[in-house]
Amino acid sequence: MIPAQPIDTFRVRQPAMVEDLERLVMTESPSSEPEACRRAAAVLDEIAEPLIGRARWLEAPNGRTHLLWQFGTRIDVLLLGHIDTVFPLGTIDDRPFRIDDGIATGPGVYDMKSGLVIGIYAIASLASRNGVAFLVTDDEEIGSHDSRHTIEQFGANASAALVLEGTTDGHEAKAKTSRRGSAFYRLTITGRAAHAGMNPEDGINAVIELANVIPAVAALGERSAGTTVTPTMVTGGTALNVVPAHAEVAIDVRVTEEGEQQRVDAALRALSASLPGASLHLGGGPNRPPMPASATAELLAVAQAAAADLDLPRLEGAPVGGGSDASFIAGLGVPVLDGLGGVGSGGHQDDEWLAVDRMAERTALLARVIERLQPAPT
Repeated sequence: MIPAQPIDTFRVRQPAMVEDLERLVMTESPSSEPEACRRAAAVLDEIAEPLIGRARWLEAPNGRTHLLWQFGTRIDVLLLGHIDTVFPLGTIDDRPFRIDDGIATGPGVYDMKSGLVIGIYAIASLASRNGVAFLVTDDEEIGSHDSRHTIEQFGANASAALVLEGTTDGHEAKAKTSRRGSAFYRLTITGRAAHAGMNPEDGINAVIELANVIPAVAALGERSAGTTVTPTMVTGGTALNVVPAHAEVAIDVRVTEEGEQQRVDAALRALSASLPGASLHLGGGPNRPPMPASATAELLAVAQAAAADLDLPRLEGAPVGGGSDASFIAGLGVPVLDGLGGVGSGGHQDDEWLAVDRMAERTALLARVIERLQPAPT
């Protein structure tokens, strides 16, 4: 096996990594803005060019754009990341990239633009890139509806996949070894409008029907099984003096077992209206399957061996509730390990942060994991 490069080799490159991270963070890329994501993808491609060459641009539906670097015809190791963030355009006006006492802040600095920079520099350090591929998508934060086929296409041809989301547990820097599956719904109630003062009895109040159905929705959760069913956004009504003819609620479902995902889906579809004349319509459905710990155990052991090669503390794993594209890979039966990106916390929050002085260490670790997964030269 190729000897591990000392972490000091990567520390020499860390200032350049931080500069590239700043460029990427300051190029905003909310999932809802495909053109902004395209601009950020162009910056990432410019960063990568002197290090690993230009990407292949994969045009997808709805104006989405994904980037692929692939070295050789086979895929021994697939790296996976996303360039989109949850933050709207203009966030950098109030919260630009900044470093204080070794902690970087800014929209997407942890989730997951640091992971993209780490991935590029790790690939650049390899003695051989043959069999390595790096896929970067732009719609992960909104469910990967347009990228899922591409992820599964390349994932199915890979021997192993490493997902460059940030670590969990803050400075403890644990890998993400299991994830709950997710499903998203929008339940729409249709009633009948009427004048709220003159003839309210002629109306069918969609808001009242919504109030009746929400407790039934929430009751589908089963915490002992790791299942949560959470009504979130609610809308209804058109005017102060009109019996509302329309109302709706968004529903977030998280599960640890695929059977629970199916149970909740069936129960939601079986809901019926209690007010005469009202009707229910359910849109949406399961998004990502659960990622069990069994899907990550093999690669966690590889990563632990890689950490030992570098005299780093033992890498531990931890379950997380949020979803990621790692679940799609796990659903294919391909070994996967998530959380190999930057060290930090606060994803999707205004206090999101990244430990910049750990970037060299994380890059060295990722490179070593890749090396351990590459076939021995023949």
